[in-house]
Amino acid sequence: MSSELPEEYLEGIRLFNAEEFFECHDVLEELWTEVVDEERKFYQGLIQAAVALFHFGNENLGGAMKLYRSSREKLELYGPRFMGLDVDRFLADMETCFRELLDAGPGYPAHVSLKDELLPRIELTRIDLDNGNSST
Repeated sequence: MSSELPEEYLEGIRLFNAEEFFECHDVLEELWTEVVDEERKFYQGLIQAAVALFHFGNENLGGAMKLYRSSREKLELYGPRFMGLDVDRFLADMETCFRELLDAGPGYPAHVSLKDELLPRIELTRIDLDNGNSST
C-alpha cells in the first residue's frame, strides 16, 4: 500500500495516530499546497480535523468547533472510502470525540475537555489504483 499513496499522506496519518496533531497539519499542508485535483479538499479536511483536535486539546473550544464543522463538511464529500480511509467511520469517530462539545451548545462550556479514550485513529485499507477507492 505505501507505494500507492504519497509518503507525506502516510506520514500525516502516522502523526495523527501519534496524537501529534500540529505536526500532522504541517506535513499534510505541504502535500495540500502541491495538489490541484480532487484530493485537495480531502487533504484540507484531514488538516482541519487535526487542527480541530489540537485546539480541543488546548481548550480553544470555539476554534475546535469551527474546524470540526469545516472538516466534516469537506470530508463528507469523499465517503464512504477514499485513499484507503474509511471516511464514514472516521467522521463517526470524530463525532463521538466531539459529542460532549457539540451537545454543550454555544459559548465556552468549562466542563468540556478532550478525552484521550475518544480520540479517533486512522486505519488505512488497501487501495484500488484504478478508481482511488479502497477494496477489500
